[in-house]
Amino acid sequence: MSKKLPLYILLVFLIVVNGFFLYNYLGAGPKNNGKEPMRPKMFLTKELGFNLAQKARFDVLDKKHHKRMQNISSDIRVLKDDMFNGFSDASFDESKIIALTKLIGEKEAAKDLEVYRYFSKIKEICTAEQQETFNRILKDALRRGDRGQGPPPGGRPGEMREDGPDGHRPPPPMDGERMEQMPPPIH
Repeated sequence: MSKKLPLYILLVFLIVVNGFFLYNYLGAGPKNNGKEPMRPKMFLTKELGFNLAQKARFDVLDKKHHKRMQNISSDIRVLKDDMFNGFSDASFDESKIIALTKLIGEKEAAKDLEVYRYFSKIKEICTAEQQETFNRILKDALRRGDRGQGPPPGGRPGEMREDGPDGHRPPPPMDGERMEQMPPPIH
């Protein structure tokens, strides 16, 4: 019995740790101060204050957009699979890779175009006041989604500006509560 005691202790320890993990990972749900993260559709509906007719139009628009985005993403996935499966094919040459990457690029462009059209159609649903709010939300989302990409704020590197002590324009402040509720950028 004494030889097996460490094994029994280890077994009990592993069961407790697994139970703790399963509870936290599967059972407890999101841990952001009791608030569930807001999905982009719910966020827009709430922030823009859509009435029932606008919500109905938005639902139809959102379902069509989601289906189109799924189709384009599926096409991209198939093309990328084809490209990377070429590693095992001896007849797969550079021209095939270039052709596949061009097709992937066209699909990515179609995806961006679909997102742009989706936002344009949402804007058509909005009243004039809602359109102003929508434009502000889009600008905030683009700023958040573009962190770490592109040139530094304020222009080209080395270009001095009078906006801040370091020569760069500081980013505008975000309302803490709105930023916390904002969904991740839609790609």
